[in-house]
Amino acid sequence: MGSIETGLKIVLMFFVLVTIHEWGHFYFAKRAGILVREFAIGFGPKLFSYKKGETRYTLRLLPFGGYVRMAGEDPEIVQIQDGQTIAVKLNKDNQVTKLYLDQLDQRANVIQGAVQQIDLEKDLFVKLEVGDEQVRYPVQPDALMVTRGVETQIAPLDRQFGSKTVGQRFLSILMGPVMNFLLAAVLFLTLVIMQGVPTNVKVDKLEPGRPSEKAGLMAGDVIVSVNQETIGDNREKFMKVVGSSPNQKMNWVIQRSGVEKKIEITPDENGKVGVYITGDKRSASFGETLKGTYNYVSTSTVGILDGFKKLVLGQFKMDDLGGPVRIVQVTGEFASHGSESYIYWVALLSLYLGLFNLLPFPALDGSRLVFLAIEAVRGKPVDPNRESMVHFIGFAMLMLLMVAVTYNDILRLIKS
Repeated sequence: MGSIETGLKIVLMFFVLVTIHEWGHFYFAKRAGILVREFAIGFGPKLFSYKKGETRYTLRLLPFGGYVRMAGEDPEIVQIQDGQTIAVKLNKDNQVTKLYLDQLDQRANVIQGAVQQIDLEKDLFVKLEVGDEQVRYPVQPDALMVTRGVETQIAPLDRQFGSKTVGQRFLSILMGPVMNFLLAAVLFLTLVIMQGVPTNVKVDKLEPGRPSEKAGLMAGDVIVSVNQETIGDNREKFMKVVGSSPNQKMNWVIQRSGVEKKIEITPDENGKVGVYITGDKRSASFGETLKGTYNYVSTSTVGILDGFKKLVLGQFKMDDLGGPVRIVQVTGEFASHGSESYIYWVALLSLYLGLFNLLPFPALDGSRLVFLAIEAVRGKPVDPNRESMVHFIGFAMLMLLMVAVTYNDILRLIKS
């Protein structure tokens, strides 16, 4: 049962992290009036799909990512050429609601003719030659183009990504990572509330044969001071003081059963005494909750950015990198240690995902934001074909890196 629960937690984590990120793109694109064709969780073959309104929602096989496909970002619908024979379905106001490109003989209640002129972006009309007569029909802004059994909604210019202001497009891209930051903050805040505020530093358990046990320290002892340094509830201070005194005799003051007692302990050559610490706790106040959340976010951000710096400078080994397999493995370990460890790990990954996506690397959100910033400065967009090529190359490089780290993860599992 434990393995099933851990597996469900792993799946839930990926689903939440990806969904909240893509929802940020989706919501602000819709607010800008952009036609969102697909909201996808995962990559690869479809597992589940349904359409609501203008958008198709899909769940795909590989859960390591997702995307929001907006109208106008890529070539998306079949172009209708002058002279091409099509069929159109009209509503009661003689407006085109559907354009059929194939299987014309099987269409009922339609008008069939050769295209003389068509505009599905600006003026929204189609002129057909029907028999010996030319007729012009207005096209509804949400008309559907049907080919090979697939319905695709047309995208007038004002519904396309590229027609929106730089600010609207910038926001629709930026809000994906921002939602990950917000999720991380909420999870860290939840963690602070669950953990409470420590009121002291207390011995939880001892490692047999280590300096702490030899000195007579016992589980339940409250550490009052070390070398005249008052410890209070500061675990970090305790570990720093002890860790900076390898092979040096230290004077500790502890409280046992309400009575203070002095003992001498000499850490080993690594500054370790073989003690696991815990502490009594109380509920955090509003201010303490905010402060604790800020500390979690700030220290985690610094650590993640330091990792990026080492990656850029080449200060890493291949074994330092991990892909989806490694993430699954580590997530399982955190999940097995209880809800607090699991929440911390999910918050950390959400923060990482947000920061990673803001890197100015091709195919990431950060790169797209750079192109939008260039457009804002120049007053005109970069050639879409060149931008698409840059993102394609970046995506290919990311996939190659993903394959390499996944291979490395599998080797690591085999060796272990």
